[in-house]
This record gives sequence, structure tokens and C-alpha cells, in this order.
Amino acid sequence: MPPEQTGHQRIDQRSLALHRAIAAKLRAEPALLQVALDNLDRWHPDGGSTRAYFDEWRQILRQPLDVVLNTIVDEGERMTALRQSTPFSDILDPKERWAIYRQF
Repeated sequence: MPPEQTGHQRIDQRSLALHRAIAAKLRAEPALLQVALDNLDRWHPDGGSTRAYFDEWRQILRQPLDVVLNTIVDEGERMTALRQSTPFSDILDPKERWAIYRQF
């Protein structure tokens, strides 16, 4: 990791790494997309300030699998922001998450 990165940049890079792992898992088991949709259903009723993010996630998850997989690992500004309110919180198990956390 370059030393000139800020703490926030490291968090963004860690989130990207997590979503790359999620994408690999979804490619192997596409039915896991339902976990993310279920999360959105549970979180959405109130949503508050994150409601727009949840709505955008729902639109992304309605796309064909290849589009979803490419989108969640996109390094653009919009996806960097969206990953901060990811609906994929239950896709990786703790061991998988901690392996990535240790890298950062």
C-alpha cells in the first residue's frame, strides 16, 4: 500500500477488495444475489438519507449478472460512494472478510 494514501483511501481500497471477493463468490453462486436483495428489503422501509443509495443498489441488482459483477467492482466515484452502503454485508463469511482486512 503506498504510504501517501489517506485513511479514507485505504478504506475505499479495502471496500473495493471486499467487493472483488464478493463478485467472485457471486459468479460461483449467483443465487447469493438474493441475500443482497433481502437486505435491501429489510433496510429500505425507512432508509432515511441512504434511501437513494438503496434504490440505486436495487436498480444495479436487477441487471444481468455480468453487469452486476462489473458494476460492483467499478473504481469510479459513484461506485466508491455506493460501496459505503453495500447490501452485500452477509455474502462473505468472517474468515473471508478478515483475510481482506489484514491486507489493509
